[in-house]
Amino acid sequence: MAPIPPGIRLLVSFDRDQWYRALTFVLTFLLYTSFHLSRKPISIVKSELHKNCSPLSELSTLASSSGSQEPSLPSRQTDMDCSWKPFDKGNYKQLLGAMDYSFLCAYAIGMYLSGIIGERLPIRLYLTVGMLTSGLFTCLFGLGYIYNIHSLGFYITVQVANGLVQTTGWPSVVTCIGNWFGKGRRGLIMGLWNSHTSVGNILGSLIAGYWVSSNWGLSFIVPGLIIAVMGVICFLFLIEHPNDLKSISAQKSSPGKSMQVQTKHWNGVNGHTEVYLQYKDNKAKSYDTELLLPRDSVCVPVQPVVVVKNESEPSAISFMGALQIPGVIEFSLCLLFAKLVSYTFLFWLPLYITKAAHLDAKKAGDLSTLFDVGGIVGGIFAGVISDKLGKRATTCAVMLLLAAPTLYGFSMISQFGIGPTIGMLLVCGGLVNGPYSLITTAVSADLGTHKSLKGNAKALSTVTAIIDGTGSVGAALGPLLAGLLSAGGWDRVFYMLMTADFLALLLLLRLVTKELVSTKSHPISAVELKEH
Repeated sequence: MAPIPPGIRLLVSFDRDQWYRALTFVLTFLLYTSFHLSRKPISIVKSELHKNCSPLSELSTLASSSGSQEPSLPSRQTDMDCSWKPFDKGNYKQLLGAMDYSFLCAYAIGMYLSGIIGERLPIRLYLTVGMLTSGLFTCLFGLGYIYNIHSLGFYITVQVANGLVQTTGWPSVVTCIGNWFGKGRRGLIMGLWNSHTSVGNILGSLIAGYWVSSNWGLSFIVPGLIIAVMGVICFLFLIEHPNDLKSISAQKSSPGKSMQVQTKHWNGVNGHTEVYLQYKDNKAKSYDTELLLPRDSVCVPVQPVVVVKNESEPSAISFMGALQIPGVIEFSLCLLFAKLVSYTFLFWLPLYITKAAHLDAKKAGDLSTLFDVGGIVGGIFAGVISDKLGKRATTCAVMLLLAAPTLYGFSMISQFGIGPTIGMLLVCGGLVNGPYSLITTAVSADLGTHKSLKGNAKALSTVTAIIDGTGSVGAALGPLLAGLLSAGGWDRVFYMLMTADFLALLLLLRLVTKELVSTKSHPISAVELKEH
């Protein structure tokens, strides 16, 4: 008999639950990758909506002065000739910032509602609808190029609608991943899983950059189609909770047969009433009842005690109830400033590289992906360290402390060429996205399953939505402020980012103090965070 190949031995060594857990990990990773993939194109296309037309002007002047009878370029070149209306005026930065703000503000407002709604609806269906509509609105933005639409109102309306429907994503996928994975190595697992943010940004940059100079409409249409296809895959394969598999097990245990349980009463010994449960083969029977009673019994006596067949579903937590969980407010406000920094880079970094390094839109978009590569490493590193130390807040605080001077260094070094810029992009990406990644994943899952909730897993979606929704307020403010401040020079933008990092650090000081004085090292969910 031939020996079993080692690869097959490895595959069969995993039980069914491990395979389902791996499927959920990979599927939710890909689902949220497509969300970020569809958000990235706007940052790549910005430099195409308003081009630097001075080289064309110089060529036009040379052509006119050469005395050629039929110059290939017009004698006078203006911004309007090469930029996309209405972003062809001097206030284009403010208009682009307002467009970012419209998306992110709608996202922040919708996030508070999304978690509450998501707890009351099937996650799989809720997420599917959100992804299909996200694909629709992303494609609509790209159709503005195809149909030559120059109305600012059209683009802002599409951005607002897209921001609202994209709020279905984060609470849903975090709830799913939190249902399937325990607290043991949650930092490491979610650090690896949360790299979908950076992977999505990288893929979105590459896809958008491929068409940005030739047909920027496709830079939106292709990502829109991708997220819509992933929505269909979500509908077909996503398993929300391990308990959902019980119904499959129940159906397999009695194929083609179903039963109904009837209750009958007889007068028993000493006047006590005895309860009997009776099956009928042609009716449905619950999985819990099947476990309690043998399948071939017709009449089974039950002891005279009250038996509850199915415990009532835990009620969804209220908004105010979620805020009372220790640590939710501090981490939410910290994420507001951390996400302000991260999303300012997300929406403005390619344009900054274009202006600072004098690169075209495609090269600047490709170079900006290094920030996300650093973010992958930073998120995993933050998860591993916080697992090892059992101190989530302290890990975030140290990275925020190092990030502020690094941002200043990036603003200085980026003026000296591509080489130093590459190094600083990687370092900044790790330090900026590390705390952001840790708070939105492991910390949110820890707090959403805090011991004060007494096992009510339904709180996870609401807690996640509150933390990420508050962070999204900062995500909306950052790009808007960057658009306003950059008119007076990019130095002002970096000063704003450093200030935000220090404020995020200050908001964690109370939790850091609690962790440092604690005599035991354990995850934040088990730390007693008492109110002052």
